[in-house]
Amino acid sequence: MDETTLSALAAFPAVLEAHYALIPEGFAGWAPANWDGVPSEPFTALEQLCHLRDIEVDGYHTRLRRTLSEQQPVLASIDGIALARARAYASADAAVVCGSFRAARAQTLQLLAPLAAAQLRRTAIFAEHGTVTLRGLVHLLCSHDQQHLAGLQWLLGRLESQRHD
Repeated sequence: MDETTLSALAAFPAVLEAHYALIPEGFAGWAPANWDGVPSEPFTALEQLCHLRDIEVDGYHTRLRRTLSEQQPVLASIDGIALARARAYASADAAVVCGSFRAARAQTLQLLAPLAAAQLRRTAIFAEHGTVTLRGLVHLLCSHDQQHLAGLQWLLGRLESQRHD
């Protein structure tokens, strides 16, 4: 796997926590009146953290392992909105979630570090994405990180605008 993508994946938990720290006290569960233009799912700041943690473990850990061990597995998408409700994201402890996400990301990196080129070329069928290689899954994970970082920034922008109207 290329060093640029692995470095981005490794750095992301700290980047995420730094951006989450910009959310003013008392606004972790704040939601705007409408979600028009949100670049991620319509999640509050706290829910963004929980979603990233759960998709890392329930989504990408499973997808990566299955792609490595099965012959062209069919990988399902996860309904993030349903997961948020089922796991009560709104009542989560952000510090605990961040710690869990850091640990999960470390496991992801441990899984990826020893992979050979042939393993990175293994394929799977991934929901709306169609046929993807394991390398492609890693890029989708990195993209998913950026999507939810953009969601946090979008929330900060909306919150800032609302607080100064």
